[in-house]
Amino acid sequence: MADALKTYLLVTEKKWHDAMFASLQNKLTANWVRCSAKEEFTAQNLEKIKPDLVFIPHWSYIIPSAIYSHFECIVFHMTDLPYGRGGSPLQNLIVRGHTETKISAIRVAEGIDTGPVYLKAPLLLEGSAGEIFFRSSAIIEKMIVEIIATRPTPVEQRGEPVIFKRRKPEESNIAALETTQQVYDYIRMLDAEGYPN
Repeated sequence: MADALKTYLLVTEKKWHDAMFASLQNKLTANWVRCSAKEEFTAQNLEKIKPDLVFIPHWSYIIPSAIYSHFECIVFHMTDLPYGRGGSPLQNLIVRGHTETKISAIRVAEGIDTGPVYLKAPLLLEGSAGEIFFRSSAIIEKMIVEIIATRPTPVEQRGEPVIFKRRKPEESNIAALETTQQVYDYIRMLDAEGYPN
């Protein structure tokens, strides 16, 4: 008897992940489901979907324990964890002068970005936020394919955590900046859908 198809859930409300979802459906034979809104990503809905794995490439909300304690949820965070736990990772990296980072694929656990790491992949921070997110999408897609193919055991994070706070719109005021590079960085780090200009 043939093996039953696996079910994989992709959770993201960002339009730049539309192509990733279509590509994953073409590359991997499975039941692919997408949650594109917070209201869809509930424990009750997941009980109906029964996903084998839940992939979360970009999410700005706390994931309830009713979800991550019953389903294997993998979130992709744009820092080399435990450095950069918390909000606005791209903007916080650019403001701190970073030109490259790593995308960490971690299992969702109690606490913000504290879970064990499946794998990491490098990401350059050149260009606008939109360009960076587009590049990261292709990298995350490869990471998802690798995780499904190899099912790595996640390893606890090592090192001293550095916490990022979610940036507020008023922190993006360029009036007090001193160099053209700083002005350029502030403009480009918010140049993506869903961010305040």
